[in-house]
Amino acid sequence: MATFRISGVWKDTNNIITHYAFHTVSESSNSRAIKKSKADAIALLEIAGNTAITWLWNYAQSKWANGEKVEVVNGIAGKYLRSNPDNKLTDNLGHLIDFDWIAL
Repeated sequence: MATFRISGVWKDTNNIITHYAFHTVSESSNSRAIKKSKADAIALLEIAGNTAITWLWNYAQSKWANGEKVEVVNGIAGKYLRSNPDNKLTDNLGHLIDFDWIAL
């Protein structure tokens, strides 16, 4: 069982998320971001007991804030990660920081 936070995404030229920035949560700290492919992220969160939430940068307070629970869903085009299933702006983690400029 592990707990994760997802702080950002990488997208392809069609604006489709291909990778996620995963942080492992421990009692006293969070790991640095580890770039996980979409397939690896899905597999990790499908392990019983593993959970993840979004991790949002609060620009006004200059600190990270916990966001919404992330779940694996099976859509028409296959499995993907979704943060909020009610059609709000934060659906599907597309609202997270775009890390395309960072190569991890």
